[in-house]
Amino acid sequence: MDREPPEPPENPEKCVGIDVGILTYAHDTDGTAVGSLDLSDERDRLEREQRTLSRKEHGSNNYEKQRRRVAERHADLRRKRRDFLHKLSAYYAREYDLVVVEDLNVKGMMESPSNSRNTASAAWRTFLSLIEYKCEREGTHFVAVNPRGTTKECAACGVSTDKPLWVREHSCPACGFEADRDANAAWNILSRGLEDVGVGHSEGTPVETALPVDTSVSAKRVVEAGSPTLKERTASAVSE
Repeated sequence: MDREPPEPPENPEKCVGIDVGILTYAHDTDGTAVGSLDLSDERDRLEREQRTLSRKEHGSNNYEKQRRRVAERHADLRRKRRDFLHKLSAYYAREYDLVVVEDLNVKGMMESPSNSRNTASAAWRTFLSLIEYKCEREGTHFVAVNPRGTTKECAACGVSTDKPLWVREHSCPACGFEADRDANAAWNILSRGLEDVGVGHSEGTPVETALPVDTSVSAKRVVEAGSPTLKERTASAVSE
């Protein structure tokens, strides 16, 4: 049975746009830049176990024992990645009235030889699906917008400028607006989402008023605290 989506929120201050990427896993319009989860140690252990397995006689007891160890390493990788994605998606669904993301063609991106490894390891499809599911559970309005041009367009004036991937700053030649590349994309994503649900800006676009200072947050912090901010921990300390 299909459920009706929640009503669009009336308060634009509780809205967020999220841009997902490779160098920074998620960059939102509140200035939070969450780093990618470092699973290099887990991958190294998996590779060592796989090399050990390759040296065992296939079908022997030792082979079966080592095969189970390899499976355990695979499961450990999946568990840690899902834990990170669950906590990050739950934070956005819980903290905001409207969450806007890009409607990415992840399957098509994974088929591209240029970035298939990066895109697959980033698990964007899982992250975006979890946000949508948890927004529905929390009664938060979820919008997925057309991703075309979100990186190229200036969030302040709308002029499009080509940028190769290695250029990490947005600098508009038309209006002079400068911002982190992913922050600029996040604002474009939010603007498109607000248009889709018919919520207008209160006083101009966000970038015409003030941009928040970007705060870099490690994925480890998200895993340990369940949130990329100090808000919840501070609130609980005050209540105590």
